[in-house]
Amino acid sequence: MNSTYVISSQEITISDIADIIDHHKRVTLSPESEQLITHCRRYLDEAISRAGRPLYGITTGFGSLCNISISADDLSKLQENLVKSHSCGCGDTVDPEIVKIMMLNKVKSLALGKSGVQLVTVQRLLDMFNDDMIPVVYQQGSLGASGDLAPLANMCLPLLGLGEVVWKGKRMVASEALEAKGWQPIRLVSKEGLALLNGTQFMSSHAVWAIIRLRRLSALADKIGSLSLDVFDGRIEPFGDEVNMARPHPGQLATARAVRHYLEGSPMMAAHKQHVQDPYSFRCMPQVHGAMKDALSYVTRVIETEVNSVTDNPTIFPEEDLIVSAGNFHGEPIALPMDYLAIAAAELGNISERRTYRLISGARGLPSFLVANPGLNSGFMIPQYAAASIVNQSKGLCWPTSCDSIPSSQGQEDHVSMGANSATKLCRIVDNTERVLAIELFNAMQALDLRRPARTSPLLEEWYSRYRLEVPYLENDTVMSPLIEASVNFLRTNE
Repeated sequence: MNSTYVISSQEITISDIADIIDHHKRVTLSPESEQLITHCRRYLDEAISRAGRPLYGITTGFGSLCNISISADDLSKLQENLVKSHSCGCGDTVDPEIVKIMMLNKVKSLALGKSGVQLVTVQRLLDMFNDDMIPVVYQQGSLGASGDLAPLANMCLPLLGLGEVVWKGKRMVASEALEAKGWQPIRLVSKEGLALLNGTQFMSSHAVWAIIRLRRLSALADKIGSLSLDVFDGRIEPFGDEVNMARPHPGQLATARAVRHYLEGSPMMAAHKQHVQDPYSFRCMPQVHGAMKDALSYVTRVIETEVNSVTDNPTIFPEEDLIVSAGNFHGEPIALPMDYLAIAAAELGNISERRTYRLISGARGLPSFLVANPGLNSGFMIPQYAAASIVNQSKGLCWPTSCDSIPSSQGQEDHVSMGANSATKLCRIVDNTERVLAIELFNAMQALDLRRPARTSPLLEEWYSRYRLEVPYLENDTVMSPLIEASVNFLRTNE
């Protein structure tokens, strides 16, 4: 396996990003990308020297201060001040893994050669990325236009020897980390601060992280749902190709086929059924899980377009001798899809909790609350409460923040996307959905033990054996929180 990823004109995919992060790959610039960055910077210097008019954010102030011209002697100070003044992040810190994706996505955008940055600036971001020197970034502060100003400012402060980083497992002021590496702070030149801050990398990186997680959780939901279907004595007919080809949404077909695959060879599924149909949470898995898959597929295409785009402003076109101040920093193209994906992810948890509820309901030969001696023992009564509570929280988080806008910068920025809030709540819903699925698995494995000596499919029996190495069968009441957390960890580490 190649341990280095080279940024070039080739598009980077979310799968590439997952591979880079999961395998701690180093990232370098191709000679082509270095040339694009250098050529654009050289062109911008020439354009400034011959410009007969103000250039927004290059020789002027920012936002509603765009009509104030800045002298040539102050252009570097202007960019430094921009990074400092915009470092207004608040609240909880961002997961370092997401910050690494932010750094990678920012480099990819700058490497397209339309932002006017110095090569040394881009290289310093890469050096920090490769050395796992992760800037401290906060979750709150971005309006999603003009880009993710506040969080990207916090991310870029260490370039100037300011702010904080997490390095070698320790949170420290950035100046100490730079001194330890023998790195001098970067001296920003004209346009650079704006190029670093004026982009959508906070939003898009949260979306990338969520998509990577949801790809795995989507597959796990099918597997867990298959086990729940089997231990609930459900029917396989709703998962046949004929009925699903009659409504051939790609996700629906994929889910139905996945369930049949997981249950192939199950003696319990092959047994005669007394009932003629199952509750919706079981027989409608192709439709609900499938709709989530289709949402995920759509949002993936949108986000991959975004991470391969230039999203700072103004945009520079050296070959056309053109500098354009426009709105590619506006987060609306990804804010709407992120709100959509949040709803889809919440629904995956919503239907999972309903299957858990059925498993503890005392139906179809399973004991109430999945315990052999109910009354003295409450059994699995309260894990379902926990799942219901988590699902309720996810539903509340599904309100689309992209439908709101609060004007800023004295009305110059009079419509914003609020996509940063779409991004952070999407990730919170993903975490919630993982926990709800882990609780369903916790219940389904208990139900399988209570069905013994009956057996499920060979695939699921092998999964059962691995699960029981980490989460035990319960004969009597015990403290449940550590077991639920063990079930979550099983999903994260065994698939």
